[in-house]
Amino acid sequence: MICPNCSTELKLKERTGRVCSHCHRGFALDPRMYGTGMHDVRIRRCAESLTDHGRLKVTITQLWYRARTQSSSWPARKARGIHPGITWPVALAVCAGLIALATRISGAPAFWTGVGAVLVLVVPKLVPYERARSAGSSITPSEYGFRGMMTSAWTTTYGGLPQGVVNDADHVLGRAAKRPHEARAVILCTDHTVAVFLEANGVPARLKAVLLEALPDYAHEDLVEDPGRLPGDPSGNVPDGLPVVVVHDASALGALLAPLLRITHPDRVVVDAGLPVAAVRRRRGAVHRASPAPAVDAEALRSVAGLSEEDAAWLAAGFWSPVAAVPPALLLGVVEQAVERAVAACAPPGPAPEHAFLTWPDAPVMKGTSPA
Repeated sequence: MICPNCSTELKLKERTGRVCSHCHRGFALDPRMYGTGMHDVRIRRCAESLTDHGRLKVTITQLWYRARTQSSSWPARKARGIHPGITWPVALAVCAGLIALATRISGAPAFWTGVGAVLVLVVPKLVPYERARSAGSSITPSEYGFRGMMTSAWTTTYGGLPQGVVNDADHVLGRAAKRPHEARAVILCTDHTVAVFLEANGVPARLKAVLLEALPDYAHEDLVEDPGRLPGDPSGNVPDGLPVVVVHDASALGALLAPLLRITHPDRVVVDAGLPVAAVRRRRGAVHRASPAPAVDAEALRSVAGLSEEDAAWLAAGFWSPVAAVPPALLLGVVEQAVERAVAACAPPGPAPEHAFLTWPDAPVMKGTSPA
């Protein structure tokens, strides 16, 4: 690895105790300890890229997605083959029978019976058994591990997080961001990380928008229990009639949120600024994650959310892609565009026009990542 202080390439023996043997200064991360790619120089470059050299503020979660070295996902699979608990007892019983038969006969029949007994024991190995597995995903390093690196080793060494990076885990949205003066729109965000990102960059105040946060599961429950109020606003403080911009993951519940809002709030303009499934399902370098299959079938996603058959099937199988993994500058631009679009489309009380997904421009494939 390269020393972040003197730029000397260090061998393992030259960085004992996370101290450079040339400049005698400490550093935070050693790839031998924290994994491939986890060193100060690379993390700094990732942070500078995300923050646009200090122009933006980003969260640890966004930095984790950018700094990941590997991400993959796999579909569910049914069990294949015959379970060893069945094949081996049957094979042993048949083998024993053939051996017993071979001892009672002689000549060529006995020889070939013995060969058959041996072959019977080989068959279970030629037909391997594969266990059933559920859909899953993996990201290296893990979120827990990366967050620990940044809040422990990094802050201990440098006295704080990289410039422009905030800890979203400990951040609570401020009241000023939730209820700005003279609000002209509502930003409903289903991802805490993205909500913190928007607030940290002054988006609600600058655009005069009310920022609400509601996790997807709770957002749908709120719509069912009290359809007259917006999710994330249990006190009902958001003025009636304000247009709503929905920011969500490319997920089953996220895709349904905007259509359900249009049904329960026909007097509001609803703009869907969520991450489109079509933009990430086949995209090289996009983050694909898997959770237990949602209680939403593909038919509902096609009919209510208007998704294609392939996109609906992908979501119904439990796959999703986090909006927090979108490059921050791109995400910020889409949200700002969506708010302006919502305000411009706001009309006198009456049926609100339906708005489809915004078009997300292609973001560059991040280096150091594998296709999801």
